[in-house]
Amino acid sequence: MDEVAQRLAWFKAVILPHQGALAARLRRICPPGFDVENLVAESLARAYSVKQIERITAGRSYLFAIARNLLIDATRRETIVSLDFVADLDVLRADDSTAQAISARAELRRLQAIIDTLPPQCRRVFLLRRVHELSLNEIAGQMSLSVSTVEKHLAKAVMLVAKGMAEREEGDFGKPGDDAGGVAGDRRRGLGVRR
Repeated sequence: MDEVAQRLAWFKAVILPHQGALAARLRRICPPGFDVENLVAESLARAYSVKQIERITAGRSYLFAIARNLLIDATRRETIVSLDFVADLDVLRADDSTAQAISARAELRRLQAIIDTLPPQCRRVFLLRRVHELSLNEIAGQMSLSVSTVEKHLAKAVMLVAKGMAEREEGDFGKPGDDAGGVAGDRRRGLGVRR
């Protein structure tokens, strides 16, 4: 079987069956007006273009990780970031293996390290909103701040967290052994990629 036919057979068997599930999940978490079909198509194209298809052992995990990373990139380009939308990106994580659970814990430790570097009020607002799930009004009342000030602290925290995560991903991307192509982060997190 020639290389193109082998790649096509792999794509049809390992990646393509998860297209519908990815589209359905994205429709649930993306804001109204977001071009879900374009994101699905880009995710499929990136999965198809991976250099070493034999390294992809879990197609669903790999495809969802690509989509998650594309969403993060799109979110970083936006000037106003919805914190709930960023949190919903975690829904795209496939949780079907122990390796993924371990890498998720490692990612949480990295996130905690980034949160620890936030300015005190930003950190407090971020944690009250994301961990304790308080409304902006409740946070404003508890911290004796206006809602708009809380919103500013929250936006700043989200931007700093996103920047910190991006810097960590960029730092990890250049490490030796990252030769599989595809989306940065997929290989490091072990999401569907065999080492």
